[in-house]
Amino acid sequence: MATYLGLDIGTSSVKALLIDGSQRVVAVGNAALEVSRPHPLWSEQDPEDWWAATLVAITAARAAAPQAAWKAVAGIGLSGQMHGATLLDGAGQVLRPAILWNDGRSGAECAELHRRVPDLTARAGNIAMPGFTAPKLLWVKHHEPDIFAATRTVLLPKDYVRFRLTGAKVSDMSDAAGTLWLNVGARAWDDVLLEATGLTRAHMPDLVEGSQVSAALTKEIATTLGLPRVPVAGGGGDNAASAVGIGAVRPGEGFLSLGTSGVVFAVTDRYVSAPERTLHAFCHAVPGRWHGMSVILSAAAALSWVAEIVGEPDIRALLARVEAWATPGHRKTAPVFLPYLSGERTPHNDPEANGVFAGLRAEHGAEALVYAVLEGVAFALADGLDVLRAAGAPLTSCMLVGGGARSRFWGQMLADVLQIPLQLPEGAEIGAALGAARLAMLAAGGGDEASVCVAPPVADVFSPDPAAAVAYAPRQARYRALYPAEKRTRTG
Repeated sequence: MATYLGLDIGTSSVKALLIDGSQRVVAVGNAALEVSRPHPLWSEQDPEDWWAATLVAITAARAAAPQAAWKAVAGIGLSGQMHGATLLDGAGQVLRPAILWNDGRSGAECAELHRRVPDLTARAGNIAMPGFTAPKLLWVKHHEPDIFAATRTVLLPKDYVRFRLTGAKVSDMSDAAGTLWLNVGARAWDDVLLEATGLTRAHMPDLVEGSQVSAALTKEIATTLGLPRVPVAGGGGDNAASAVGIGAVRPGEGFLSLGTSGVVFAVTDRYVSAPERTLHAFCHAVPGRWHGMSVILSAAAALSWVAEIVGEPDIRALLARVEAWATPGHRKTAPVFLPYLSGERTPHNDPEANGVFAGLRAEHGAEALVYAVLEGVAFALADGLDVLRAAGAPLTSCMLVGGGARSRFWGQMLADVLQIPLQLPEGAEIGAALGAARLAMLAAGGGDEASVCVAPPVADVFSPDPAAAVAYAPRQARYRALYPAEKRTRTG
């Protein structure tokens, strides 16, 4: 039976996942990565570290796999952290450390791009933010002109690994959509957006769909890895690949991710955008599909923060205490929390926004504070869902994933606040690496989309309670009044 290798080039690690034709996990390998922060707001990694970690992860997966399964690898797929600017010279050598998605140095360049291209949001479908790739290149042009002048190719992180695997400079639509150089609706590079940063299409990789073949392993790399010269799929950005991994490829399907940040992801069969409300409009990793994505910056991070504040390192025990405390009377009188501990993205795009506890009383203890945090994150995600709906990207089926999804109490709260069913997948191998492996299956002819991109078994479903929504409504109204008040106080 053929096997397929998925590689996920993350920020903290590289993961290699080998699956068979029935999508059973055969072997897994991991290798850690570190982030360099040499100056305030800077976040960088050496692309050579991605490559070294990729080889370590692949070697670990190879060692864990039966020899026959490894020899049967028929395709490789790639997923990766988005937006990272990787600059190569004419000989394909890296010119400087890659500037990552969470680097904040290029705020001035974002404003400059909007001045240079007044219809930027109509072309790119997104507002310019420091996380995107284009303003990073404008920063390099301003501050490191010699490096900019020597730049011949700009690649995203996973696409640099592809370059090392195959020698080909290729990206996929979903990852390219996060550069601010792609016309997302047309799925093509935009010459006006490129020109605004002093670049042309000659600096850009070729584009393929995530489920198409991009290139094949070089003879040298194939020999090193003990593989034939198998095809490498286009792959996808991490969120799009994660969606493929949970089978969210049809319009209306999506996921809610409770990680450090919070993401609501909705698949569409047409391009939708709402840049004025900080909706991310990207191509999906499969042909003819797009996705809308709302992002809040503090989700599980807010829970970790309040757990440290109240001195309870055992999150599971803390949540059990909160669930026992949360009678209707206690819920009604709990403080209301605005979870903007690191600023906020959707729907405000305000990096200076602050977190707020409102309605604190002397009788409120740790449980009341933690409850308010859980509820505030749920209200913030509901704001994001409202933006998706208004843009024409409603959710009809939604998986609940991420570390925060382990809490049944929080899961039910989210279903009640958002008023949508949330499906909790079983603890199978789910995520971007699985999505990458599935894209490899598609590219290598291991099945069609309907048979490959299936949803995982569901362990539980959190069904919304309409009566609970009525109970939350007045608290949600108080929550929505907090940000305008906080902004007025902050800005005068």
